[in-house]
Amino acid sequence: MDKLKDLAQKRKQAHSRLMSMDSQVYKAFLNMEKAAFGDGALKKKEKELIAVGISVVINCESCMQWHIEKAVEAGASKQEVLEAVEVGIEMGGGPATVSARFALDVMASVFGE
Repeated sequence: MDKLKDLAQKRKQAHSRLMSMDSQVYKAFLNMEKAAFGDGALKKKEKELIAVGISVVINCESCMQWHIEKAVEAGASKQEVLEAVEVGIEMGGGPATVSARFALDVMASVFGE
């Protein structure tokens, strides 16, 4: 999917640009992200699945792609990702069903459908 590749490329480019500009706020964000998604009482996989649901609610396509991919890397199954998307639909109502369409496209890409 061209859109998924484009999103990933833009995310990498923005990361590189912010790092080359020595953005202290961005570096602090990366440290916070590392702390937030590290294993604790909740494992990384569970935290990524939570982020999938939130991403659906806030309709952040780049977030959906990132967190679905990271959830799968952390061992999430297709069913677990789907259920996280479904929680997002429930929490976000009708507008989240529109967001979920993109999440389903990401899932198809990640799980090879």
